[in-house]
Amino acid sequence: MPVISNASQIRGCLSSFVVGRTGLKYGFSRAVGKNVYLNTGEEVKMKIMICGSDGQLGWDCIRVFGADNEIFSFNRTQLDISDSHAVEDTVARVMPQVLINCAAFTHVDRCETEKETAFKINTLGPHHLAKACARHRATLVHVSTDYVFDGNRELPLAWSESDAPHPVSVYGQSKLEGEQKLATVWEDHIIVRTAWLYGAHGNNFLKTMLRLTLANPEKEFKVVDDQYGSPTWSLRLALQMERLVKEEGRGIYHATSEGYCSWYELAVFFLKKMDVPHNLIPCTTAQYPTPTARPFNSILENKRLKQENIHRMTGWRHGVEQFVSRFRNELLEAARLEIQ
Repeated sequence: MPVISNASQIRGCLSSFVVGRTGLKYGFSRAVGKNVYLNTGEEVKMKIMICGSDGQLGWDCIRVFGADNEIFSFNRTQLDISDSHAVEDTVARVMPQVLINCAAFTHVDRCETEKETAFKINTLGPHHLAKACARHRATLVHVSTDYVFDGNRELPLAWSESDAPHPVSVYGQSKLEGEQKLATVWEDHIIVRTAWLYGAHGNNFLKTMLRLTLANPEKEFKVVDDQYGSPTWSLRLALQMERLVKEEGRGIYHATSEGYCSWYELAVFFLKKMDVPHNLIPCTTAQYPTPTARPFNSILENKRLKQENIHRMTGWRHGVEQFVSRFRNELLEAARLEIQ
């Protein structure tokens, strides 16, 4: 059911100035075009390239990273990351210091029947981006998924970054191979695995439940109650990704909300906070069959974030409450427009 300052100017100044942590908005010590101060005291903003800008996470990344940086965003029609030539040409033109990849083929069921597309976007895409980043010395931030794990773990045990992946779906396999390919090409990378995303922009489970309930207020809807994960607000994830970039994180990180629930529990909590009457009833995965095997346990442990003292994620209930507090009216209006 669940669904611009000139790059050559930046690098030129780096050859003449030592970049340290003190006093910088982004305190990178590596000379890879991070924020620095010129001898005039003027701060040079980072150039950040975002792929997949039309998705819910890309939309929030533009707003979070755009507060202090120069953003170059590309949606799926503007840049096909499975096209190696288009990727190289675009990165060479933008010359970003950081490239954030939010682009992915995330329709889990369609991945099973459109395998070629899944692997082109989820595997070859990150590989092309990594090669371009290596060539032009940009940090690559890549978003991955809980689906790299099989989900066969007793509650409340969670998956950490050190656990061996074992995907059981085409989507999960394509995302795992994307992680692996980019890591072999370019060491200056951050892989952020997340799960159960929702946000103000784009489509997600919460918006679907709101639309269905408003369109059919008397109808009963079955919602799966035996799959568990950590609902994660895309805005909160974008803030966590910003912290990772600032702190020079490297390698794989898990980043989801704290705590866990089932899809049914999430839907009921969300609609209650939205003050929308509903007739949801819990059901099992067996009662709601899908073409793709869904993980029973998608709970990710944000182990490295906590170990490195850069953890910014909050409890899932708190995230939903803040999301509703900020966007309730917009969500209702958008859902009603879709129903008409």
